[in-house]
Amino acid sequence: MFNDKAFYIVQTLAEQGFQAVYAGGCVRDFLLGLEPHDIDIATNARPDEIEALFPKTVAVGKAFGVIVVVIDDEEFEVATFRSDGEYSDGRRPDSVSFSSLEEDAKRRDLTINGMFYDPLAKQIIDVVSGQTDLEQKTIRLIGSPTERIKEDKLRLMRVVRFAARLGFKIEFSTYLAVMQHASEISTISVERIADEMTKILRVEDKQRALELLFDTKLLHAFLPEIVVMKGCEQPPQFHPEGDVWVHTLLALSMLPKDASDTLLWGTFLHDVGKPSTQTFEDRIRFSGHDSKGKVMAEEILKRLKFSNEFIEQVVSLVENHMKFTAVDRMRVSKLKRFLNLPKFDEHMELHRVDCESSHGGLEHYEFVKEKMKTFEATPETTKLDKLPRIVTGHDLIAMGYPKGKLFRTILEDVEDQQLEEQIFSRDEALEYIKRTYIMNPL
Repeated sequence: MFNDKAFYIVQTLAEQGFQAVYAGGCVRDFLLGLEPHDIDIATNARPDEIEALFPKTVAVGKAFGVIVVVIDDEEFEVATFRSDGEYSDGRRPDSVSFSSLEEDAKRRDLTINGMFYDPLAKQIIDVVSGQTDLEQKTIRLIGSPTERIKEDKLRLMRVVRFAARLGFKIEFSTYLAVMQHASEISTISVERIADEMTKILRVEDKQRALELLFDTKLLHAFLPEIVVMKGCEQPPQFHPEGDVWVHTLLALSMLPKDASDTLLWGTFLHDVGKPSTQTFEDRIRFSGHDSKGKVMAEEILKRLKFSNEFIEQVVSLVENHMKFTAVDRMRVSKLKRFLNLPKFDEHMELHRVDCESSHGGLEHYEFVKEKMKTFEATPETTKLDKLPRIVTGHDLIAMGYPKGKLFRTILEDVEDQQLEEQIFSRDEALEYIKRTYIMNPL
């Protein structure tokens, strides 16, 4: 069961007279019949004693009793049983004291994450009724919900994530505590919020996860721009599914299980600009919501301190998602430029779920798929990174054009002619420039 290397660590500790057990999520997953990912080990051995027993260790959190033991390049966290002191920063204890298995269990977050397994005795050790809550499919904070939340405010979001991930109900006092303390989520670092939100977007039942975030008021605390999607009506002829909130949740639910984080966030934010651009004329309209959404998405992701590369891709998804409606009317050069957007497969996937979660029409999606097949035969006139650069700025200077805005216009025009398969050589390009621009040099 579990892992031979983890078993070796437990056995080594036991041979020296220490108690050692598997702890937390790996025990929960085992009881649920799931394959455990990380196997954490808890013990009454002190950090120095752990380091002395194993030749390769890393003191990642020695002050908190955590030592990483490395066996054949595989890492295992081995933590000394502990009790935590006050949490003045709402994240980490100000101090810890090494204690017993029973005390260690009580300082953990959820009952289902507070169980241990002794692989030598082949016995579950449960002092927080985690097994009962697993059987009853219940998410419950250990002990006082308010105290557990006070210790680490991220537990507010973890309650929601585990409930949605496992399909469990949230015990009433735990749910009430999350609602009462929801606004306090803003007191922890935005990086931790962003990471937890990404994990929530990855769960299979995304609709329930986001509805729980909304109902508990957590979403109101750190993503107020999303909250106003609920109740933002859409034209029924294009969106029979309902308002912007319903549409967004449906779109997310239709993504493949292996969707990238950028695609998850791009889908989540693709219509964030709709509430602020909604108008009622001949029908409900959202003119320019893609442009507005681009600005809002960038502001949100910067606030959550995502990387520039991550932000660039998500913003591109939001900004370009409406361009699919015009693909059958685009010039060939414009269409090819569109298809050359980085990670275009994500744009295609967003468009697919955008359509399937609303009117259901996939004609533009199929049009692009067919064009992509056609263009694959001629990568030298389709892929921008394979397109020969047949004219440069030096050529334009030699022709008498001073540096300026016209430079870029001419170079892009020549590139368009290549994409349109009208120009193939440098001589043809120079002749085209003379014929087209010679009367109006800057």
